[in-house]
Amino acid sequence: MINILLSGVSGAMGATLQQIIAANPDTQVVAGFDQQAITTLPFPVYNDLTKCTESVDVIIDFSHFAAFPAIFGFARSHKIPIVIATTGLSEADLAAIDEGAKEFPVFKTANLSLGINLIAKMLTEMVAKLESGFDIEIIEKHHNKKLDAPSGTALLLADAINDGLATKKDYTYGRYGRDAKRTENELGIHAIRGGTIPGEHSVIFAGNDEIIEVNHIALSKKVFAEGAVKAAQFLVGQAPGRYDMAMVVND
Repeated sequence: MINILLSGVSGAMGATLQQIIAANPDTQVVAGFDQQAITTLPFPVYNDLTKCTESVDVIIDFSHFAAFPAIFGFARSHKIPIVIATTGLSEADLAAIDEGAKEFPVFKTANLSLGINLIAKMLTEMVAKLESGFDIEIIEKHHNKKLDAPSGTALLLADAINDGLATKKDYTYGRYGRDAKRTENELGIHAIRGGTIPGEHSVIFAGNDEIIEVNHIALSKKVFAEGAVKAAQFLVGQAPGRYDMAMVVND
């Protein structure tokens, strides 16, 4: 049985994760972390992790980025493997992840969906054939409460594309004005926010009289919760280092 500390337990993803973890016979939530202590759940929820005494095998972090330093500091001080799904992290946070990964297992990915990571792998392999004669654009859509733009997944896909190109593209975030003509070396990234869209990503290859489009649509948050649990199971027992969803896909 894998004992999980769930960070961001009161959020929408926290609720979904509780359901997915409870349905898995090999996992259980033994503690939670949130801005406010909660007493209505079947496990203790802390707003101060120094009070946490439960035995924890792995942490899943879906919290607000402002809470990240506290949860990562706890993981690092106790050498507890951590799955980081929080987005909008600062440069200081990312530097802390790189340093911490030298001491204990750290799983960081822009998207926990198996499908998205398979698409990223496919894009890296296919773009060399489309480098000449095709303009590449990415459109991402998310719910109206998402804070960061563009999405981390859009950047993951853009980086996967650049990894497969001989000549790297420059990222252009949206376009505006009377002198916004597309340049040959651009990779456009565009963000849409509205309603309750869980997540949609489209990569468009636009050539002369030909369009190739690769799409991924998440129909619910369960996709990401299931990926987080797979990542947690993968991470337990690993050596110190950086891990991501591509490693789970290839495992």
